[in-house]
Amino acid sequence: MGEEIDKGATETRRVTRLIRLPEVQHRVGLGRSTIYRWMAEGKFPKPVQLGGYAVAWAEDEVEAWISDRLK
Repeated sequence: MGEEIDKGATETRRVTRLIRLPEVQHRVGLGRSTIYRWMAEGKFPKPVQLGGYAVAWAEDEVEAWISDRLK
């Protein structure tokens, strides 16, 4: 009556936190217009759609972008 554990299901998953524009601006020190312009130019990560007009950025993508700038 014991249940078998799927080894693949027990792997640790990294949970990505989604952050909204004010926090993104605070972390990167850029204004809204610059962020959206750089997104259009492919220089900044694009957000994910939350629903309606609400968007948020994956925290790990923003952190990776910051790390790249510091190199």
